[in-house]
Amino acid sequence: ALSTPYSQANVAEKGTQAEENIEVISVTGTRRNLRSIAESTVPVDIITSADMASTGQLEISQVLANQIPSFNYPSATIADGTDHARPAVLRGLAPDHTLVLINGKRRHSGALLNLAGVVGRGSTSVDLNMIPTSAIKRVEVLRDGAAAQYGSDAIAGVINIVLKDAAEGGSISVTYGQYDSQMAGAPNLEGAYADTNGDLAFDVGGDREVNDGSTRTISANSGFSLSDKGFVNVSIEYRDNDATQRSGFDPREQYNRLDNGSLDPREFTFNRYNHRFGKAGLEDYALFYNLGYDLDDGLNLYSFASYSKREGNSAGFYRRAKDSRNVESLYPNGFLPQIETDVEDYSLALGLEGETSDWTWDVSTNYGQNDFALGVVNSVNTSLGDSSQTEFDNGALIYDQWIVNADANTGLDLGLPDDVFFTIGAEYRRESYKIEQGEEASYITAVDTNGNPVSAGGAQVLSGFGPESVTDKSRHNISVFAEFDAYFTENWNLVFASRYEDYSDFGDTFNSKLATRYSITDNLSLRGAISTGFRAPSLAQTSYRQISTVLENNQPFEVGLFPTDAPSAKALGAKKLDAEDSVNITAGFIYTQDSFSLTVDAYRIDIDDRVVLSENLTGPAVQQILANAGELNTESVRYFTNAIDSRTQGVDIVATYSLALNNLGDVRLNAAANFNDTEVTHIDDNPAQLNSLGDEYVVFARREVGRFEEGTPDSKWNLSAVWSVNQWQTTLRTTRYGEVADISTTAARDEYLNAKWITDLEIAYQADKHWQFAVGANNLFDQYPQATVDNIGYSNFSQIFPYTAYSPYSLDGRFLYGNIT
Repeated sequence: ALSTPYSQANVAEKGTQAEENIEVISVTGTRRNLRSIAESTVPVDIITSADMASTGQLEISQVLANQIPSFNYPSATIADGTDHARPAVLRGLAPDHTLVLINGKRRHSGALLNLAGVVGRGSTSVDLNMIPTSAIKRVEVLRDGAAAQYGSDAIAGVINIVLKDAAEGGSISVTYGQYDSQMAGAPNLEGAYADTNGDLAFDVGGDREVNDGSTRTISANSGFSLSDKGFVNVSIEYRDNDATQRSGFDPREQYNRLDNGSLDPREFTFNRYNHRFGKAGLEDYALFYNLGYDLDDGLNLYSFASYSKREGNSAGFYRRAKDSRNVESLYPNGFLPQIETDVEDYSLALGLEGETSDWTWDVSTNYGQNDFALGVVNSVNTSLGDSSQTEFDNGALIYDQWIVNADANTGLDLGLPDDVFFTIGAEYRRESYKIEQGEEASYITAVDTNGNPVSAGGAQVLSGFGPESVTDKSRHNISVFAEFDAYFTENWNLVFASRYEDYSDFGDTFNSKLATRYSITDNLSLRGAISTGFRAPSLAQTSYRQISTVLENNQPFEVGLFPTDAPSAKALGAKKLDAEDSVNITAGFIYTQDSFSLTVDAYRIDIDDRVVLSENLTGPAVQQILANAGELNTESVRYFTNAIDSRTQGVDIVATYSLALNNLGDVRLNAAANFNDTEVTHIDDNPAQLNSLGDEYVVFARREVGRFEEGTPDSKWNLSAVWSVNQWQTTLRTTRYGEVADISTTAARDEYLNAKWITDLEIAYQADKHWQFAVGANNLFDQYPQATVDNIGYSNFSQIFPYTAYSPYSLDGRFLYGNIT
């Protein structure tokens, strides 16, 4: 349906309207049922399926970015596997600081460790886009620390995805879209020639026009009754996203000059749009079900499961014909190596609910696995020469998680205005992480008869996992938790939660949370919370190992990422990782008056011992330390470390208003804003092993500090209006992204992006109760960030890559689409 009891983001917080549509609801952040979101002691956003459908976005990460100001989904391109599973961030923190639940149960993480120089570097996170929007009834976003309630990762907040549970009805939806854009600041190449000095020169025209990135989505959802005692709701979705191309032309000479010093004639006919800068090509399949069944004696059986598969293709840096990494007999004009992924993700949850005496209880188990296989095509292992294959199986990353959970709650009569809602529970979690070896040609380096490498080894663009990288690690933890929710007066609600966890690899932790809400009047309430939290370092961060062989002065050296217990890492000061510790403080108010609602929530999040990826430690002095430690062939090392403390402060503001226009229908207005600032408050001193080497040897330097402090917008506004009249609905949404920066190793190369407004428009027509048609445009006015050439001056790669991948919005321009449901 076009209408919905909630509008975007926090509309559900206006208690009056919510109470008219929902008698009792269960919401993330409290285990007590509420009459409205306005009763919550902490800020919770609700996005319904109707809200998601009107965005024109086909991925849940992008839907949330359009709806919630403190949620961002940064760009990523030419970032290896991250192109295929882009991480999202809440309140400017790391992707793994947000816990994701499905129907209130912890979702398993993805296996990919983000290692490229983009937002989220060094993190693993849940791949939200494996969850089809067609399966989602609503999304609840808790914007507050909740580790004391839900465990590790819930420092920035919690995203709970509630699956559809209808026992009848359903829908089928087909969407087609394409980018139609003009690349601001990226001139179109019209020809190449030799100037009077015999050097390569170019004729350029106006901004380049592009039409690409076709997207086809087919989804279906249907509910079925199981006699008169239960339901099963099934969703199927298929997405096929073509890659986009937003590179500029390559001005470099591609071929060696002729014997007389003149340019090779091929320079003038070569296709200089040789890179691929933009979205990866992705093909997704997903199948979800959600089931509930009433057994005898008041027992309720429930289950939900998923299977998702993704095949992706993205590109790396172009290898020119004259590049030493090229084999000219195979690629006489150079080649663009490409990374291909084959990701399988599945999960199964099974639980039983019931009542015993005055207790309501829930016992469940769930298992999930993410298998991220990597390959390379259109490539070469240069050291193998003419005999090299051009396609490689690089191996795979596999993460799995198994959880057993039990909790029970009851009401305690302690003489207060209402029963004290008391919950107690326990959880066991086991997780494992594996790195599987690739085929030999993907990682080996061929040598001559003297044992010296003939040229660079491993598959170009991404070396495979060799025997040294093979990993099979696991751990388990046990937790117990309790929560008290009491009304001390009719107007004063207090919630206290605590949780104890014991991990097999780093020890135990105890965390607590105190949250409260006080109603001053029927229209105005104050709320606030203070809590401690933690995040356990992921198994990928503690065990990931990838080693590549490169040549330096005709000698092979191992360069890569090592676990902290590896000799190479320990020789440079690596220590065993510990959990991150946090303190969250939130304070705000809720004001509702008829059809108007306003919420304001300020927050401060202090995190100690953040797990970060070190700089790439390299150079002769480092090599000598490694040699003294017995690592004779290791030239460069990076590792994870608890190197920094940070402080994040900000304010979330959400206002909603519904306006009746009589014969002209009604309008729902929403204004939401987030102001956010992150500061690295402390950086550990260099390890003693590096202290004597000079100022250039720093474990955590300015580029990484800048990624944390300025890599996400300092502010974000979401404004929208939804006008419904008769069978028509028009949705106009505009988002202002504040300033972000791509910080470099030197200030002269820092790139700052000014604030930018991005506007979306959709017009939908519901012909009857069966058919709906919609057309729309995302980024209606075709906005791009400032071109890098204009920002920091001309250089070859600034011309090839016209925009920084730190843009908080899409780098692909205007997207036009149509939908039939």
